[in-house]
Amino acid sequence: MGAMEDADPPEPFFGGLPFFGDLSSLFGGLADGGWGAARQLAFAIASHGRSEPNVDPSARIEIEELARVAELRVSDALGLSPAGGSIRVTAVTRTQWADRTLTDYKPLFEQLTDALGDATPPAPDDIGDPTGALFGQMMAMLGPMVLSMTAGSMVGHLASRSLGQYDIPVPRSGSEIMLVPANIDEFGREWSVDARDLRLWVCLHEIAHHLVLGVPHVGRSLTDMLLQYAGGFSADPGALEDRLSSIDMRDPAALGELQSTLGDPEVLLGAIQSPEQEALLPRLRALTAVVVGVVDHTMDQVGEHLLGSYGQLTEALRRRRVEADPSDRFIERMLGLELTQAQYDRGSAFVDGVVERSGADALSRLWEDERMLPTPNEVDAPGLWLARIELF
Repeated sequence: MGAMEDADPPEPFFGGLPFFGDLSSLFGGLADGGWGAARQLAFAIASHGRSEPNVDPSARIEIEELARVAELRVSDALGLSPAGGSIRVTAVTRTQWADRTLTDYKPLFEQLTDALGDATPPAPDDIGDPTGALFGQMMAMLGPMVLSMTAGSMVGHLASRSLGQYDIPVPRSGSEIMLVPANIDEFGREWSVDARDLRLWVCLHEIAHHLVLGVPHVGRSLTDMLLQYAGGFSADPGALEDRLSSIDMRDPAALGELQSTLGDPEVLLGAIQSPEQEALLPRLRALTAVVVGVVDHTMDQVGEHLLGSYGQLTEALRRRRVEADPSDRFIERMLGLELTQAQYDRGSAFVDGVVERSGADALSRLWEDERMLPTPNEVDAPGLWLARIELF
């Protein structure tokens, strides 16, 4: 008994290497699946590691005033009323944006975690290389942790540049819309545009998205497909082994290459697209195209009469959205979204085709029920959609 009491405690599993020692220390704080650590990481990135001041009261008041104007104009143009009778547009800090976005996106990340966790790592007897088996086991252990940390990093980067909450058109819960004055003002300074006009433009954009995605069958259909896509990945247990086999551990640079490999979530998690996801993509991208097409049409309809600098602002902001940074692209790949210029053009072509043939009022048929949502073929041939809905 005494010998056991005097014995040194066993070395942590990853204690032999500095990088693995850091991971080992993380395990002790990941009882919640890593979401607490993910939140801290998101906050640190969003605030650039500094204390973030509260939103200036004058900015908050101005945004609330502009939002009331935007809500009236956009609601009238779309023929839609907000659920609950009103929308609350709130000016928030980057950290506050990150906090709520992690909460809103968590079900999507959890779907991906569950999908990747279903893969069984290879047993040592099933492969010739015991090292490969070790790393297969490690992948299964680290996958959920790395994904949660990736989520925190991604949301933190999004918070440092997002103007509102619908830069990526993912349905949100509740009736509150978040705007980030610090990011809006920074963009305004870079492009030398009128600050008040820019804030009104963002209010129009966010409220238009909120109303369209707030239509019950639209938001429900898009959310269901996003969850289905995120949960449809299948893990390839051999993906990590294949990448690691090319690393020569005798090379002095091997440790850095190893850390880089393990820091790449797409490698570590071994995510691959499944046939079920490929089958889902046409419907998911068709609905996304319709949403962004209707929003752009509504913005043009309202903004050109409301903002003298609308053309300049729209050119700058629509260029910005297709020049997204890696944090945007990661979540787009994770959710099956394709927010390229071609996708926005596809949505605009559908809306223009409907309006040219039947007038803007025909778009209101989209809000009646799920049967009125166009199929992928109908998005590319608006006349087919108009012909079909006349049957109802």
